[in-house]
Amino acid sequence: MTRILRGAIALAGATALCLGAVATSGAVQPGEESARQDVKIGLLLPESKTTRYEKFDRPYIEAKIKELAPDAQIDYYNAAESATTQQQQVNTALAKGDKVLILDAVDAKSIQSSVQKAHDAGVKVVAYDRLAQGPVDSYVSYDNRKVGELQGQALLDALGDKAGSGVIVMHNGSPTDPNAAEFKAGAHSVLDGKVEIGKEYDTPNWDPNNANQQMSGAISALGKDKIVGVYSANDGLAAGIATALKSAGMNVPLTGQDAQLDAIQRILLGTQTITIMKPYKPEADIAATMAVDFAEGKPLPADLVPTTVTSGSGQKVPANLLTPVVVDKTNIKDTVVKDGLYTVQEICTPTYAAACKEAGLQ
Repeated sequence: MTRILRGAIALAGATALCLGAVATSGAVQPGEESARQDVKIGLLLPESKTTRYEKFDRPYIEAKIKELAPDAQIDYYNAAESATTQQQQVNTALAKGDKVLILDAVDAKSIQSSVQKAHDAGVKVVAYDRLAQGPVDSYVSYDNRKVGELQGQALLDALGDKAGSGVIVMHNGSPTDPNAAEFKAGAHSVLDGKVEIGKEYDTPNWDPNNANQQMSGAISALGKDKIVGVYSANDGLAAGIATALKSAGMNVPLTGQDAQLDAIQRILLGTQTITIMKPYKPEADIAATMAVDFAEGKPLPADLVPTTVTSGSGQKVPANLLTPVVVDKTNIKDTVVKDGLYTVQEICTPTYAAACKEAGLQ
């Protein structure tokens, strides 16, 4: 195509836009190709201690963006659990000219000023997995209160008649994560009045080491014979808790979330009771689709944001909330294996071979 012809096409496209012409679907319309090439997205994830972010979320999001917009520029940042670092990363993304931010906030409250800064610059913000405060444009996550309800009910089911014979210990996750508050509320809605809570903790930064120390302290304070079960908001905390329980010679029902590989293996061994699977790919695909639509100047279709949530700062945010799934020893093959999170070979290393065989995985 000659330079003159390209110029004529560009001019025609500009004229059509000025006249308010509506493009028909199908073939690429004048100006649409340049819009696609101008897709610049910043992906800001909170940490890497939880294996999901680098193993699943990042590659899934990046792959979907590239599927929808092959020439997209993706700038990736991981805050390593630092709210200050994440604020600086937002500044960097804005300076690079990113038009959309996919943001999984370290601290939903402290990031509000950065969200406002992006908004003031005309940059759209897709809140991913955690609902940041400030003028967020859309949000995708799982129904977090439902997660807590499922965890609480699974713990009650595992306790059975022992529910009234002792106390449980609760580990609710990071106080700066709004999801943790929703998990906690959901769990309490099921557990309150049915079990006695001996100790309850918030665990800064979702740190397994903190959870380990908290659990060890609870065992010392309450006595190991008094504790009949443990609520853990996620699998990272459950790892630290399980180590403390083992050191004390204890094995009681223990919950989790995120379907981490080590959690699946603990479930097979019987040192963790359940985890909650929130399939990463659907969530990642929705976030990527939202971001590309925003970058290309398109309104989000109703089926992409079928509901609305209210953030901690009072904003009404268009949202898509997905449904979580309980994973226990009986359905590992039909959940994490079937969904492609892990292969049987990844799960059933020699240490877990006998337990895998018993669970019907081999």
